[in-house]
Amino acid sequence: MSLTPQTYWAEHAWLNGTVEPDVLIETARDGRIAAVRARTAEPPAGAVTLRGLTVPGLANAHSHAFHRALRGTVQVGSGTFWTWRDEMYRLASRLTPDSYFDLARAVYAEMTMAGITAVGEFHYLHHGPDGTHYDRPNAMGEALIAAAAEAGIRITLLDTCYLSSGFGAAPGRHQLRFSDGSAGAWADRVSALAAGGHGDHARIGAAIHSVRAVPADQLATVARWAEDHEAPLHVHLSEQTAENDSCQDAHGRTPTRLLADHGVLGPRTTAVHATHLTPEDIRLLGGSSTGVCMCPTTERDLADGIGPAAQLQGAGCTLSLGSDSHAVIDLLEEARAMELDERLRTRTRGHWTASQLLRTATAEGHAALGWSDAGHIEAGALADFTSIALDTVRTAGPLPRLGAETAIFAATNADVRHTVVAGRHIVRDGVHQLVPHVPAELAGSIAALRQ
Repeated sequence: MSLTPQTYWAEHAWLNGTVEPDVLIETARDGRIAAVRARTAEPPAGAVTLRGLTVPGLANAHSHAFHRALRGTVQVGSGTFWTWRDEMYRLASRLTPDSYFDLARAVYAEMTMAGITAVGEFHYLHHGPDGTHYDRPNAMGEALIAAAAEAGIRITLLDTCYLSSGFGAAPGRHQLRFSDGSAGAWADRVSALAAGGHGDHARIGAAIHSVRAVPADQLATVARWAEDHEAPLHVHLSEQTAENDSCQDAHGRTPTRLLADHGVLGPRTTAVHATHLTPEDIRLLGGSSTGVCMCPTTERDLADGIGPAAQLQGAGCTLSLGSDSHAVIDLLEEARAMELDERLRTRTRGHWTASQLLRTATAEGHAALGWSDAGHIEAGALADFTSIALDTVRTAGPLPRLGAETAIFAATNADVRHTVVAGRHIVRDGVHQLVPHVPAELAGSIAALRQ
């Protein structure tokens, strides 16, 4: 992605858990970091100065790009997860490859302006609204990959298997475009997508929408595809108690146990939400080294509940973060919310340090998306990093050595000043360099879906 080597001089940078002053970051032609040197008193000639605190790029491990069009609309009045889902289905029925490209391009640009350098797109809008396949069967996924390229963000397209509306139930009218008919047909389509060249900004992963959306006897097909392709595998897990109750009725076990029994759990797998778990569920997830992606702003917005994040990590799960439905796109808020929600749940403080939360938002999120060579500011890593201002009304005052604490517990996406991906300066002084007028792009693409 990088065309020419570039040198950046960071006023402060978070290196291996410590804030260091005057850090020189040299990037190479291959989009990786060539060298990092702390305490370089002055930026050399030609270096780009990054004021504030520079940290590894943030990883948004769980996204539904089209949900961004629901922001504000689904906050009117009251309602439940299920009434929210009805509105989501109506929106999904209006999208085409072209309109989804326009919307996703703007949403991914918004992400880079929030310091996000990689996104995991949990993608299940595969076909036409009535289930008819496009002439290019992966037209919708290809639109997302192209949108990410134009916005300057890395993407792991988590192509999602979604076959039923509930345990033993055929897809409903709004779900026809999600289904390939069988896990085998899903695997054939995704294999064709994975075989295509998408550029070094994109990787293809797999997802099981949920245990209610993929019949139990087809779960292993998806897991096997991910293993054969050495790809990440994600799955919505126990987001709602209704899903747990229905799974018990259908299979006599929890969703976590069902996934374990069919070989879905493991270090390649990330369970999203994992909100309503039994003690045995937590042991199964931790014992198999399954990761867990928490999405606190969505879980709060939909009144889903507070997941047992600290218990999961203590049992052996690696945690990552996602903005999911994009009620807001702010990974600093997601990290802060995970700690603050746990404080509310337990009435104790200090479950994670700021550095631990920052690692969750950076290195651990990238690893969950298959980008283990990102999320670190060190030689050989992908040259993806972002700078957070330390002189705004939210961040001014604390000592620079407390930059991680300031970023996690005070800063917001509005404090992001610079974002670099593969050595390219994608966001400069808060202005996106590839997508002009991002707010107008968002407003226009969303308005087009209302017409």
